[in-house]
Parts: sequence; structure tokens; C-alpha cells
Amino acid sequence: MLGDLSALSAAGDGTPIITAAYPRSKSTCDCRALGIAECNHPRIYSQPDCNSGWDSAREKYFNGYHLYMISAADSKYDLPLYPRLQPASRHDAVSLVMSTIEFKQRFTLGTVDKMLLDAAHDAESIYLLLEHQGMEPFIDLNIRSKKNSASKTASDIQISPKGIPICPKGKEMKPNGTDRKLHRRKWRCSPDCSCSTAKFGRTYYTKTSDDPRLFPKTPRDSEKLKLIYKRRTSIERSNKREKVDYKLESGRHRSTLVWYMRIYGIMICQHVDAWYVSQKDEWDKLKSTVCPSAV
Repeated sequence: MLGDLSALSAAGDGTPIITAAYPRSKSTCDCRALGIAECNHPRIYSQPDCNSGWDSAREKYFNGYHLYMISAADSKYDLPLYPRLQPASRHDAVSLVMSTIEFKQRFTLGTVDKMLLDAAHDAESIYLLLEHQGMEPFIDLNIRSKKNSASKTASDIQISPKGIPICPKGKEMKPNGTDRKLHRRKWRCSPDCSCSTAKFGRTYYTKTSDDPRLFPKTPRDSEKLKLIYKRRTSIERSNKREKVDYKLESGRHRSTLVWYMRIYGIMICQHVDAWYVSQKDEWDKLKSTVCPSAV
């Protein structure tokens, strides 16, 4: 139900978890009893690992957690794999770093081959981290990135924000083959372009090792990448199932431990639901054989 365990595709994304309208705390002094409305004495917080963050979907600030979930992208049932409660103010990219390290240490069911992430994770350091962990990153380019301008190379060729070489005449070069062993891609300028005197047009090579963000192992314009990356939305469906169908935020807990127990209980229900749906025909057939009147 999770997919190919020898080469599993996983997806990661964060979602806000509202635990209270305001931070919960108790005073350690008797200033209020003495008539002092405001004081600077330390306070005891029931959830010290919660804080305030911005919920872009609801367009408001909230107090609580930032739940970063990793799910099985190839799963037919959008099954969750690993949850991690982070402070509400933490960015998705930072949450991913902590979550993937723990996930790789604890997930023993198979080998994670691919990691599918949205544009919030579009940073070169994320690509390098995932490559180091043995996972191929599939990350959408962030159109608001500061790198969205043509970058220079050692030659007179420039690289567009989408990773396409631009010849000195300002024309985008065309792909002309891929060396999969060396993770190198060949580009060629049209023969009628005056940027080169070469008979078949000027050629240029890009390598993944030069910039894994702009030149990923699987070319961004390939059908293979589009086919794989469209499964990234499985993590959003998984998070929706936990928050809407199983009412994750309805809990009134004041302990991170209890929140984890609630999350894992919901994840177990998701897996039980998938197990039942996958074998429903067999159960119905067995029920009709054992007790025909019940059908």
C-alpha cells in the first residue's frame, strides 16, 4: 500500500496546528494578588515548544505547532509515514532538515529513493542534503527567489533562472542529449545563430554537480519529472485527512506528548482505513460465504 519499498517516493510538507488562541502560561509570583497588573517575573508555559506563526491559508497569526509530515507519495491511499511537531514560527525548509534526518534513522521498511517538495524548499543546500542522504530531490522552482536572474558562467554563456543556457546573442539553447552516467546534459545553439562559427552550432554542457538546483538529475522539462512530481499533492491530501476528516485540531491538550499520541492515533486510523479498503472485496466475499443472510 506504500508503493515500491525498494525505491520509495516520499513527499514532505508542513501544516499549521492551532492549539490555543493565546500562549498558555502561569505566573511564578503573587504580583497580581498584590495589585500589580504587570510584572517581569518568569512565567511557566505549559507548552514551551509552541509559539506564534503565520498561517498563509487562513491569512492570520496563530499559536501552536508547525506539523511537518512525510508521506508515501506513490501510495494509492496517501498514507503518512512520519510526523514531526515544530514551533509554529519555523519555516518548511528548516523543518525538513530536522524531519529527514530523524526519518532516515527510524524508517526501516524500505529505501527512500525520491523526495518530492514544493517551492518553499527551493534552496541549493536542501538539494545537497537530500543527495547526501541518498534521495533524489524533486523540488519546484521558487519564482520569487532572489536567484531569478540570469547567472554568469566561466565562459560567455549565461544560465537562465530555469537552468537553460543563453548564448551571447541572448538566445536560449536547445537540449541535445543527456549523459545519464555523468549526469551531464548537452545543449546546442541553432546553426544559423551568429554566436559561433561551428558548422552545427555552438554546444554547451551542464552538469548536476555544478548546480543541483538548476541542473537536477532528472531534467525539469522531461515527461518523467512531470509524471513523478504530480504525486507531490499526496501529502496535501494526507494532511487534509488528518486535520479535516479526523479533526486533529479539535484536541484540547496541553502536552506535546499527548499531541503526538493523537497524531499517531490518527495515522494508525489512516493505515487501517487503507488496509480495509484494499481488502474490502475479500471481506465481502468471506462474509457472504460464512453468513449469507448478512449480505
